[in-house]
Amino acid sequence: MTADRELVAEVSIAASPDQVWAALTDLKRMSDWSPELVAMLPLKRGGLRQNQWYLGINRRKAVVWPTRNVVTVVDPGKTLAWDTTTSGSRWIYELTHEGSGTRLTQRRPVPRRLTRIGSLVAGTMLGGKEEHADELEDGMRRTLEGIKAAVER
Repeated sequence: MTADRELVAEVSIAASPDQVWAALTDLKRMSDWSPELVAMLPLKRGGLRQNQWYLGINRRKAVVWPTRNVVTVVDPGKTLAWDTTTSGSRWIYELTHEGSGTRLTQRRPVPRRLTRIGSLVAGTMLGGKEEHADELEDGMRRTLEGIKAAVER
């Protein structure tokens, strides 16, 4: 396994894609579910839209670091994606209507490779690149479970 492998998590949610989309796109709440994200702050006016920039504030134990994120896809009820330019990774959320509910899939591919800064931070401050990738994948599962719990309430 390598640190730049594609990470994947998915969950079935007993709610419509529109209900899941409403929770997913409320980025102020994402830190409630994500074990690593502290905040996602818009850097340009106009709300969630393609080409919007976000400052991500992340933390793992005592380590806190910023990321720059550019929204690449906003397809309501279907796909939300952004590129984290700081690390070279892409974060993709896909919603699929499934029976009376929705399958929510989160993927984190690394289209080219982790950036030097991403490799340096993960390798020196986050327990190692591969270990951090494993931790991220577990965090993705926890994030989706948090969204599921919020939407199904």
